[in-house]
Amino acid sequence: LIKARKYAPNPVARFCTSDLKIRAIKDYLVNVCGFETPFTSFVGIRADEQRRAVKMHGKIESGQEIYLPLYLDGVSAKDVGNFWSNNNFDLELPNNNGVTDWGNCDLCFLKGTGKKQSIIREKPELADWWIDQESLLEGIGTGAYFRADRPSYKTMQNEALNQTNIFENIYPDETIPCFCGD
Repeated sequence: LIKARKYAPNPVARFCTSDLKIRAIKDYLVNVCGFETPFTSFVGIRADEQRRAVKMHGKIESGQEIYLPLYLDGVSAKDVGNFWSNNNFDLELPNNNGVTDWGNCDLCFLKGTGKKQSIIREKPELADWWIDQESLLEGIGTGAYFRADRPSYKTMQNEALNQTNIFENIYPDETIPCFCGD
């Protein structure tokens, strides 16, 4: 998708969710499975994500009627954490009361630099894909980077691996809530 568009998704053009999730699911269900639209799409928005839930539940968009069973059943992030800790299957992602900094998109450009560097410090190989994507687009301007206002993934990986934590707060930024699906 990045090659086709010739630029990386970014805070202004967040096409990753729409193209890689929403449209891909619709295309598969309609063109491969023969579903008719609108079909019901179950989305894992929790009860403690009320702002997102109110905007999404019951809406029909892109041929999908959005249904939020976790929200309707009052399931919170803590409940999700308890569920996984009481089961024999786990993705083994770091879990803080049902919330993981790694999330669906390990080094998402919406996460704060400090958080990304912390993840890279723990699993340096996660930065490789992001570095490769930025390298593919070099020479076309700011579209080569997921964030023109932040260090590249190569710089973040270098800093995370070669500098101490004293530099972790050098970039004064916070994680931007993704709200994939908004």
